[in-house]
Amino acid sequence: MGFIIRWLCAFFLLAATFNPTDYNYLKWIQDYGHLNLSITVFFGLLLLIGYIVYLRATLRSIGGLGIVLVLAVVVASIWVLYDLEIIKLDDSHFNTWLALFALSFVLGVGLSWSIFRRAVTGQTDMDDVED
Repeated sequence: MGFIIRWLCAFFLLAATFNPTDYNYLKWIQDYGHLNLSITVFFGLLLLIGYIVYLRATLRSIGGLGIVLVLAVVVASIWVLYDLEIIKLDDSHFNTWLALFALSFVLGVGLSWSIFRRAVTGQTDMDDVED
């Protein structure tokens, strides 16, 4: 259940920043950001903090190669679904949502990896401490 919550939070972060509807941060600042500069900066900083937390945790837990591997598995899964004609990739809006799903899955795995690794191996990840 913890992974799903982390993944949904990552999905919300990405979708709040950009999605194919008119309800996202980038569209909002394009239309109204100049009218409410303080609110624009405030929400931009909140999104930036979310990205820093997710990206830092993901890079520290699975690293760049892990990110590429998880993304490759997700893309291969989409390819299989496409080959089996379960999904169609004709609609650009659907493709955008699919990309948001793929990226949020990578971030969700990155944030949950240390917990999964500890449960499977019994090893705990530690932060590097400088002397």
